Amino acid sequence: MGDDADVPRSPTIYDVAREAGVAASTVSRAFARPGRVNTVTAERVRVAAESLGYRVNPLARALPTGKTSIIALTISDVTNPFYTEIIQGAQSAAAAANFTMVLADGQESEVLEREALERVIPIVEGLVLATSRMSDAAIKMTARQKPMVVLNRSIPELPSLTTDNLSGVRQVVEYLVPLGHRSITYVAGPEASWADGARWRALVEVGAKLKVAARRIGPFPPTVRGGQEAAIKLSQHLPTAVLAYNDQVAIGVIKRLAAAGIDVPGRVSVIGFDDIFASSLTTPALTTVAAPLRQMGIIAVRNLLAVIRGAKPIAGTALMVPTHLIERGSAGPARDRKD
Repeated sequence: MGDDADVPRSPTIYDVAREAGVAASTVSRAFARPGRVNTVTAERVRVAAESLGYRVNPLARALPTGKTSIIALTISDVTNPFYTEIIQGAQSAAAAANFTMVLADGQESEVLEREALERVIPIVEGLVLATSRMSDAAIKMTARQKPMVVLNRSIPELPSLTTDNLSGVRQVVEYLVPLGHRSITYVAGPEASWADGARWRALVEVGAKLKVAARRIGPFPPTVRGGQEAAIKLSQHLPTAVLAYNDQVAIGVIKRLAAAGIDVPGRVSVIGFDDIFASSLTTPALTTVAAPLRQMGIIAVRNLLAVIRGAKPIAGTALMVPTHLIERGSAGPARDRKD
């Protein structure tokens, strides 16, 4: 093993100053406050830095001001394809504003989500919390430290953005009723999920108005395996229609029912939520409630950046994005319907 002298040394601001023939303070101003350095000198500093391979450390530059041009997006599970388009949208909006976005994965755990936030808060200017599993109180406490936008959850005191769950569920029920369905079983997701509660309450409300019985089983993990676990319970008292917490759960239900020889939609109609990429690839293809997930990521980041730049946060009622039902092959007439 070689000694420390063999380890390549990164160029410093002093190396750039010697190369450009200026003071180190001039180099610092050229990068931090270019308007305070004349054009010729600034160009000489840039050329010197480039020739040496010098790169500005954004965190070091931000120490006096706290302006890092970094934001964080926290999600509940990096393996869940629901987040793919949200991440893409958030990333594109951050990049368009010359901000860097870091991703924090809560792993469906309130404790791990808090720990992830504690690590990123010192280096970011703001936070987007997507489907947080933390309590409202914990989220509001975190929002005291940095500007925040809450995504897929409504907290009256904070800027919030959600899908229109009530409209989505209403579309599901209005689609199933003419097909002869008089009851719908809701397969619940995580207890800590705000969206889960919103969807169940919507089903109870809409079901009461349209004379459709609502039954709930769960909670189950918001995964394909969680859906397979739910299918075992469903098969004990087979309903005619199932509305799943999300598409992954719905896909798991279909897979396990198919393995047991139970036809979808011949004996059971199954509908999901979110319209993830895989929902169109299942057999049968999944009927689902879709939301503009990429646009949600874009809107959340743009709203956060506006707050960071001094706009007054708009709290109170959550901003809702529309949902629409996509009809595919996993839902059909109730098995006891007489046509």
